[in-house]
Amino acid sequence: MADGAVLTAPRTGGPRMPLPMTAADPLVPRREVDARQNLPALEHEVLERWRTRDVFAASLRAREGAPAWVFYEGPPTANGPPALHHVLARVFKDIYPRYKTMRGHRVERKGGWDCHGLPVEIAVEQELGIGTKAEIEAYGIAEFNARCRAAVFTHLEEWNRLTERIGFWLDLEHAYRTLDTDYIESVWWALAQIDEKGLLYEGYKVVPYCPRCGTALSSHEVAQGYQDVVDPSVYVRLPVRSGDGAALSAPLQRGDELLVWTTTPWTLVSNAAVAVDADLTYVRARTEGDDATAGAVFVLAEALVERVLGEGSVVLDTFPGAALEGISYEPPFSFIGGGEYGPHGHTVLLADFVTATDGTGLVHTAIAFGEDDFRLGQRYGLTVVNPVRLDGTYDERIGAFAGRFVKDADADLVIDLRRRGRLLREQAYEHSYPHCWRCGTPLLYYAKPSWYIATSRVRERLLAGNETVSWYPPHIKHGRFCDWLSGNVDWALSRERYWGTPLPVWRCP
Repeated sequence: MADGAVLTAPRTGGPRMPLPMTAADPLVPRREVDARQNLPALEHEVLERWRTRDVFAASLRAREGAPAWVFYEGPPTANGPPALHHVLARVFKDIYPRYKTMRGHRVERKGGWDCHGLPVEIAVEQELGIGTKAEIEAYGIAEFNARCRAAVFTHLEEWNRLTERIGFWLDLEHAYRTLDTDYIESVWWALAQIDEKGLLYEGYKVVPYCPRCGTALSSHEVAQGYQDVVDPSVYVRLPVRSGDGAALSAPLQRGDELLVWTTTPWTLVSNAAVAVDADLTYVRARTEGDDATAGAVFVLAEALVERVLGEGSVVLDTFPGAALEGISYEPPFSFIGGGEYGPHGHTVLLADFVTATDGTGLVHTAIAFGEDDFRLGQRYGLTVVNPVRLDGTYDERIGAFAGRFVKDADADLVIDLRRRGRLLREQAYEHSYPHCWRCGTPLLYYAKPSWYIATSRVRERLLAGNETVSWYPPHIKHGRFCDWLSGNVDWALSRERYWGTPLPVWRCP
């Protein structure tokens, strides 16, 4: 190539940019490579050159007029220091803007700061030595929010140093901040668009709820906090009712007992009904032997008799679950009468979520504390009775247990069942249970009003959009992510807290 010739670099999209090249000034100068190079020192040398020459800004000027590829950083919260996992996330955030820039796009790479939410509130609570919503309100909501605002950027300089040190090109000078009015107004605009499409609504549902933080969580937040725990699992005896005007329908007989299983003994105080599957085969089975249960007749799924009662039990009768509908029984505790739930309180109901894979095939149903339970209650017109306060403690209706945190009451509730002869068996059960990802408190599934975005109504569009994405690794596409989209539930949007974007909803008188 002759002196003064121009080499045009091929690229996809954007203008073709001439690069001057002469024989005396090759495109890639030759230099010896030191095999003993001090790599950290070399990195600092590169960073200093980028800083001195303002290379990031120069890369944007070089793409002036090119097609835009929009990148807004999913913002970190600067009230906590950066850690190793932030480095990994930011490496991935840096790869794609650089790739798109090399493909000829203009990528402005706008930084951002997540300034709202419980991580900030919890940090301020710890500074103030408080831990409940009541204490926050006693301190003063305005004063508390002012402390949150002041705490938001505590570690900002550490984040900026990390950003530069790992070579993450990002516009932090014009970063968006979620506490700024223009950002909040943009969220309100988005909610207005969602509302115009009929996708924003207030619903009364069972939601995952943190009693310490006093707020509901969305499904993706719940997924971040599962922990393996050992809980008591109990098989509870529920004698069928006869006499006093209660009809005892065939195929059951006087003295028979329904057998239910649960891993949440604390919900037994608000048992509303027992659920069975209409088509599943159930039995009356008599236990044999010389223990306290000898001769007792239990009702449970045929497939589970041996597992639950042992080899010595005798099947007396078989029948479909549909034959049990409407049977009345004595609840595990008498704190809440069946009449408070309505005509179907403390009776057997038919449900589509009952299986014979574990338990007994009869499901204890507490409609205020389970999604399936709640829907079943709606179908049968049961009244929601919730004896648990928002702080996770029992209210005065639960007698001697009033004021106790529900999960802490499990052991004593089991003791009470055993004392009254209502416990068949207790055993430890290890399983994965959701905890608050922010504070570590066990979550409760709790019926309460919340605002939702009806994402389930656009499920097919979401699945179609997933087909347009090239996933790495590829199995995520039709595996974990596709499964999540397929099981998508409406997004619980509202949080009953203080430091956040207020919902732009007004109730007209």
